[in-house]
Amino acid sequence: MIDLEKLRKYLRSKENKKKANSFQRYFKTGKGEYGEGDIFLGITVPEERKIAIKFSDLITLEDAEKLLKSKIHEERFVALEILVFKYEKGDLKERKEIYDFYLKNIRFINNWDLVDTSAPYIFGDFILKNPKSIKILYSLAHSKNLWEKRIAIISTYSFIKQNQFNDTLRISEILLNDSHDLIHKAVGWMLREIGNRNERILGGFLKKYYKKMPRTMLRYAIEKFPEEKRKKYLKGEI
Repeated sequence: MIDLEKLRKYLRSKENKKKANSFQRYFKTGKGEYGEGDIFLGITVPEERKIAIKFSDLITLEDAEKLLKSKIHEERFVALEILVFKYEKGDLKERKEIYDFYLKNIRFINNWDLVDTSAPYIFGDFILKNPKSIKILYSLAHSKNLWEKRIAIISTYSFIKQNQFNDTLRISEILLNDSHDLIHKAVGWMLREIGNRNERILGGFLKKYYKKMPRTMLRYAIEKFPEEKRKKYLKGEI
């Protein structure tokens, strides 16, 4: 508890009200927006990661749970960064404990940066190494919750880095008609990462779906293509 209070006090010492106001607009914290009610201190991501490293050996899972339940965005972000550090250094038993903790507290991983900084490195990595757990990704992909769907697709980044693309493609199909821009961006990003490693596989997926894909998803997926090829996709001429 003492170390938890030290961390919270340290975070508040880094508060920047000008940046906090900017972050609250950027992360859509207004009424009815996806980040409604989130409170920011105005701490940058590089600074948050330094703080997480500083406190990673002092914060327990019990402490991390208290941080994740906070309305203060930076407390949740730092908690997740600490979990990533603990997971990477942990043995099999510790990694399973952190994976279970992540799943138990998934409702608090509720903004896109929180998902992106943690899902591939904890959730995705564990499932990659324990493939019997793969069903949970498909369950999350069918969720009505925006962040659970984003966790499902972003977690597969760990698969992509091992040149395993099938689950990313299948989850992309599930999310193809999703209505939210943050899902369009996430799916497009993962498809682009596949293309960076195997353009033929991405091309096959696009040939089947590019005319049905949301425009943002398509733009993200083809971002690294030569300009002429990108234009043909956007005009529907492929």
